[in-house]
Amino acid sequence: MNNVEILEPAWPMYGGYKVDVSRGERIGRVSSEWFNRPDDERFLSLDDLWARVKARSQRSRTRVVETAAIHVEASRDNPERLQLHLPNAREPVSPTHWAFGQIASIVGAPASYLRQLPSPLAGINLQYGLSSHRAEQVKTYETEDGRTELRAVTGPDYGRIHDHELVEAVQRIAGNGTGDTRWKVPGVLDWSTGVYNPDVEISRDTTTLYASDRDVFLFLVDDHNPIEAGRLPDGSPDLYFRGFYCWNSEVGAKTLGMASFYLRAVCQNRNLWGVEDFQEITIRHSKYAASRFAQEAAPALTRFANSSPQGFVNGIKAARQQIVAQTDEDRDDFLRKRGFSKAESGKIIEKVLMEEGRPPESIFDFIQGITRLARDKTQQDARLDMESRAKKLLDRVS
Repeated sequence: MNNVEILEPAWPMYGGYKVDVSRGERIGRVSSEWFNRPDDERFLSLDDLWARVKARSQRSRTRVVETAAIHVEASRDNPERLQLHLPNAREPVSPTHWAFGQIASIVGAPASYLRQLPSPLAGINLQYGLSSHRAEQVKTYETEDGRTELRAVTGPDYGRIHDHELVEAVQRIAGNGTGDTRWKVPGVLDWSTGVYNPDVEISRDTTTLYASDRDVFLFLVDDHNPIEAGRLPDGSPDLYFRGFYCWNSEVGAKTLGMASFYLRAVCQNRNLWGVEDFQEITIRHSKYAASRFAQEAAPALTRFANSSPQGFVNGIKAARQQIVAQTDEDRDDFLRKRGFSKAESGKIIEKVLMEEGRPPESIFDFIQGITRLARDKTQQDARLDMESRAKKLLDRVS
């Protein structure tokens, strides 16, 4: 499982590794998760995370019911409380915020408006929608935790992949996620020195293992084993680490997905810096989602965890060595043929000139200039499009 070929470091560095985060992409997905998670959604180990979501799954059950057979009950004494009676259920269930939105969507009612109404009035509107709506089947997902919560209402063919199944797939390669294998919660970049320190205490502030009542998200890196892929202009090694993040929602809030990449550092806000070779797969919770997870997603994660980085290293070296432009005319022609406007071409060349002290010559130079310009794009689609074009350049020489 741990037969990964990592280049032996030839650079003694006390307290971490010197990295150049001006290169590659910046990805903010992990930072967004980190910023929005309260303390009760943050976990310090994969074992703790797994125990939470596994216990929740063991207390849960599903049933398929007709929408017309669902009865809404509202309490006059508690205007914020609304319960549902499901066919053959022993007791009423209380919908979570997410499940309430799913029910409202099924009957075509605006959930945000219903939530503003007193419970009895919201109940009347919801009951009317369920009773008058074209009869159809839905799959409910109920969890007992002191009271029975209705956590999801989906179509009958919804292919649920449980959150604990994803965590278990990660545990098979990452152990506890705290350093007992290569894969661990990441360290932190020191902006004042440009040194990335992999050895940072795992706390509520630094962890990247998350779970809520509607999803899980995990981010881990192999940051004790730097990979050298060429040299920087000053002759020092250009260092990378391997990383991946994955996510799932067993209640239908999002797809299951995994992303793997090479990165140069993770900052305190959990932004990923200097990212290269970003790859992502997603699986919708359709009828055969569970089998696709077993046959595609979990094996893909294991392959990445156990694979050699040599292909990535060779690709970077080939891109550095492939000279495609030696004059200003060559540079402009190279970019214009690949769909960049005259203004964009000028900015890309300028970015490389500012960072490298010389105009772009190799494929790798142009890739770095394109990704640096992409960082300046405030519109996400425009940024992703430019990053995608940079990746295509690298793929052609890899």
